Amino acid sequence: MKKLEIKRNIQKLEDKNLSFRVFDLNEEHLNQYFKPHKKDHFFIVVIENGTLQVHIEDKIHYLKAGKISVVFPEQVHFISDVSNDLKGKIILFEEILFCSDILKNELSTYNVNLSTQLNCTILSSEDFEQSINAIRIIKGIYQKPSLIKKEQARFQIKIFLLGLIESVHGLHPILHKETVDKPIYVRFKKLLNEHYKQYRTVQHYAEELAITTKKLNSITKKHCGETAIQAIHNRILMEIKRQLMFSDLSHKEIAFDLGFNSPSALNKFVKAKLKETPTELQQDLAQMYNA
Repeated sequence: MKKLEIKRNIQKLEDKNLSFRVFDLNEEHLNQYFKPHKKDHFFIVVIENGTLQVHIEDKIHYLKAGKISVVFPEQVHFISDVSNDLKGKIILFEEILFCSDILKNELSTYNVNLSTQLNCTILSSEDFEQSINAIRIIKGIYQKPSLIKKEQARFQIKIFLLGLIESVHGLHPILHKETVDKPIYVRFKKLLNEHYKQYRTVQHYAEELAITTKKLNSITKKHCGETAIQAIHNRILMEIKRQLMFSDLSHKEIAFDLGFNSPSALNKFVKAKLKETPTELQQDLAQMYNA
């Protein structure tokens, strides 16, 4: 699968030393986004007029005026069904833009928790208008950057993102509070993302975190509404869907890549969780993406 790199997106000479880009939302700039791909950077679509669909992993989001979609690095996505009257902005930026400040930490937390909530957000008309004004400033800086102006752009992007994060805080009242065990939950999700192919027991992750399995289950239930084993199984299911949708691997190859002993074990797992076989799931996903 193609992976787009921000450093290769060169529109002008100054881009070689910039960690962000801002473009008008038009056919020229959308052309490379119509096929499934990943990015090594954040991708934001802001809709001022018209509509489009953004497919992220196995979800389809319908965007219209006032809606904003944030796609995180490594999320598989593409765009479809663009209306003729589409108007808006595209913002690309690297995480390095924020160095080690609070926003990087906030986004890191969302990357293992709430990145899906930022895939499709809607602001109040007042907040949206403020965001559009900020983006116009960022675009102006992008077109004629200087050392001081680049710092201004960084500040404006930060304000814009904090507004989006604040808009979804009410959906997850626990996660925006600095609870005592929130760092443990974040560590668990990071460990899970790194090792889900090799380790699938709650016991393993509890031992890595130096807590009991009961404590880990309590933490995951509080922060995401699911038990630790459900979180493990959902992470595996996400990768199964990814590979069925976007890879050329056979079901046997997928089974062994994800640590199953045999294709029948993969079949049994998918059947138990989704009430359909991997073949049926693949057909459903293909139908959704080709609709």
